[in-house]
Amino acid sequence: MDRNQLTEEESSRRVNIMGLLLNCAVFLLVVIVCSGWQDDGNYDGRLSDSDPISLWPLPQKIQISAVAFKLSASSFQISHAKESSAGPGCNLLQNAFRRYFEYMFGSVKNEAKPRKKVFSSELTELQVWITSADPECDGYPSLKSDESYELSVDQPSAVLKASNVWGALRGLETFSQLVYEDDYGVNIINKTSIVDFPRFAHRGILLDTSRHYLPLRVILANLEAMAMNKYNVFHWHIVDDPSFPYFSRTFPELSQKGAFHPYTHVYTPADVKMVIEFARMRGIRVIPEFDTPGHTQSWGKGQKDLLTPCYSGSSPSGTFGPVNPILNTTYEFMGRFFKEVSTMFPDAYVHLGGDEVDFSCWKSNPDIQKFMEEHGFGHDYSKLESYYIQRLLDIVSSTNKGYMIWQEVFDNGVKLRLDTQIHVWKGSKDQYETEMARVTGAGFHALLSTPWYLNRISYGQDWHGIYTADPHSFNGTEEQKKLVIGGEACLWGEYVDATNLTPRLWPRASAVAERLWSDKDVKDIGNAYGRLAQHRCRMVQRGIPAEPLFVGYCRHEYKGL
Repeated sequence: MDRNQLTEEESSRRVNIMGLLLNCAVFLLVVIVCSGWQDDGNYDGRLSDSDPISLWPLPQKIQISAVAFKLSASSFQISHAKESSAGPGCNLLQNAFRRYFEYMFGSVKNEAKPRKKVFSSELTELQVWITSADPECDGYPSLKSDESYELSVDQPSAVLKASNVWGALRGLETFSQLVYEDDYGVNIINKTSIVDFPRFAHRGILLDTSRHYLPLRVILANLEAMAMNKYNVFHWHIVDDPSFPYFSRTFPELSQKGAFHPYTHVYTPADVKMVIEFARMRGIRVIPEFDTPGHTQSWGKGQKDLLTPCYSGSSPSGTFGPVNPILNTTYEFMGRFFKEVSTMFPDAYVHLGGDEVDFSCWKSNPDIQKFMEEHGFGHDYSKLESYYIQRLLDIVSSTNKGYMIWQEVFDNGVKLRLDTQIHVWKGSKDQYETEMARVTGAGFHALLSTPWYLNRISYGQDWHGIYTADPHSFNGTEEQKKLVIGGEACLWGEYVDATNLTPRLWPRASAVAERLWSDKDVKDIGNAYGRLAQHRCRMVQRGIPAEPLFVGYCRHEYKGL
């Protein structure tokens, strides 16, 4: 192993060492931890051998002093600042206060009494100050949400200042990460100043619930982990070829006939609402994906004549292909279905897929051959796909939703609104960089997933390549770079279900989280290893079975379900 890398055991030892050093340091003048400071006074993320602070993702600007304060569960509170536009009636913040108090103190059964410990003082309060007139307590996060915050940890009270609740949630996570235990089990926090904001507005994770059904508890647990890593989009790839677990009130037979089981393996409207509200409380958007015209075999089981009959010679083969794009009934169905979807999912966007359409069935069907000839499409079936997609986009637009689509729709020349978000997922590094340049060069918003398909696994620390990939690594103007809204880590479900999803996802997805949140120059693998090892242990302590990076141990090992 590279000696510049830190094992989790070494990371844990740092906590012990720092606890001893603080005993000697508290009577000194306020000093800046010298190992990680640049000339401008900003912490650049490097860790000294005695530094227990492990922030992930790394904030934009941070100053940490050696002066430390004790935190006690019996006296510490998180409260609303007098000047704040939010108050006790803001349920989103009240729930967050309870959640983060539990994170910081929940593992302490009987608070340890310090022996021969001397602290300059005790920190007894974190005041949360929402500065805008509308704190957005009852709203939903959006692409334009302001997630910036400022955090000052000092006497007499720590202050977290944010424009709205979304920034406050991110700041609460950071504050909780600043708290650590010394040798005696006493919670400590250093005097700290932070100014933070995300580099990209869209920081998502895709989970696939069609290839394997994911119980609600698994989805909710991973939403919790997403908040710990400052993700803000849950891309719910809810249906696909294998199964249709989304229960539609308008078309109940879609799940009754298309789900693995019509009762045990479906998501009811109440389930969907629970996921959306749980996510909202953590500042996470829920964007559903209903992929068509391909990836729709499960749709056809519950909706007659929706799929294209395939032919063998002049006779039907008994198999079916993509959605049948030549029937008026197809568009009548899609209109009613997406009207329901628009009311179930409050986000401004819905993902419409459009990828990997197999044209062989369309080519075999005599009715479609005739349609192609009548419309002058010749033998170019991508034009037929574009015809379908264009009509679908018009349907979704009529519900006042924006749309995201996989890159094939753009590649095939479909006419798109300028606010369309193009999701890049194909090719090698050179290929996806070229695609990002093409998409932004055409004036569209782009988000990247190609290097972040986390279902692809290998032995060893494959998070290195995940960590170094960057949505801005393409040749383009500054205006083009501004059109990149972020990216998503994707975990497809062919070989993933409730038994292995969470450890396969974390902490590998944490590497993507820092790339999408932190400054573009935060990219040192050796430094990231030390912080990520500690962050992984923090997730384990909070009940997330994140897999280890390498040999070592956590001070608080995973206790299971």
